[in-house]
Amino acid sequence: MNYWLFKSEPSVFSFEALKAKGKAGTQWDGVRNYAARNNMKAMQIGDLGFFYHSNEGLDIVGIAEVCALAHPDTTTDDPRWECVDIRAFKDVPKPVTLEQVKANPKLADMALVRLGRLSVQPVTPAEWKEVCRMADLNPAP
Repeated sequence: MNYWLFKSEPSVFSFEALKAKGKAGTQWDGVRNYAARNNMKAMQIGDLGFFYHSNEGLDIVGIAEVCALAHPDTTTDDPRWECVDIRAFKDVPKPVTLEQVKANPKLADMALVRLGRLSVQPVTPAEWKEVCRMADLNPAP
C-alpha cells in the first residue's frame, strides 16, 4: 500500500463533500500539474491519502481511499490529464495543522512542507505513521 495527500480548498470541495459522495466516491479531477498527475497514475486501488484543507483551514481533516485507477479526466478533452477516483475512508479525530507538521522534525522532509503547492503528494510510511499519531489515529487501515 502507498500513501498520499490530497489538497483541496474546503470552499471548493471539502472532506464533508467527499463524504456526501458515499461509497462511489468521485473523480479527483481538474489537476493540471504533471507531478500531481504522475502521482495519481502511480496509485493503486485501496491506497490511502490524507485529505488536507488548503488555503482555508490548513489542516489534515480526513483520510480518503483510492477506489478507481487513473483514467481520463472528464473535465477536459486533453488526453494528457488523468485522475483517480477517491472516497472518504475515515475522519481524523484530531485535525493536524500545517503549523504542527512544520514544527515536527520527523516531518521536515514531507512533501507538504517542501512542495507546498503540489495538490497530490506522496507520503512515506514513516510520515503516515507520524501524522496518524498526531491525529490520534491507528496508522493501520
